[in-house]
Amino acid sequence: MNNAVEWLNQHLIQIYDRNPYVKLLEMNIIDLMEGKVQIAMPVKADKHTNLYGAAHGGSLASLADTVMGVACASCGKRVVTIEMNINYIKSVSGGTTVLAVAQVIHNGRQTMVVEADIQDSQGNLVAKSRGTFCIIGRFEKE
Repeated sequence: MNNAVEWLNQHLIQIYDRNPYVKLLEMNIIDLMEGKVQIAMPVKADKHTNLYGAAHGGSLASLADTVMGVACASCGKRVVTIEMNINYIKSVSGGTTVLAVAQVIHNGRQTMVVEADIQDSQGNLVAKSRGTFCIIGRFEKE
């Protein structure tokens, strides 16, 4: 791994470790490569669930948006979400951990498009998401 990629990966881990919303939902970056990222999130009954005891759609959407944003950032680009959709496939009970995997599918000059899959601890697809992101700058070593 070259120095620029290593610096960017460490920088992203540091800034997301400090992000208050990411901390609130207890998301953790598991793997970080250029254009592909994995983030885990526990589904805690007292924090992430709806009135039925399943993962709240908003917590899963937040995870999808975050993992897709980090995938964009792993390409060195600062982005904001323009549009995002999510399909909920299977419910997830509290007390488990979900894994979100995002892959950049379009890395343009002004926009990026990313897909994310969220899986339960058995590897079952829980949700599928796609987002479009506006590039507002670059991550550069200061």
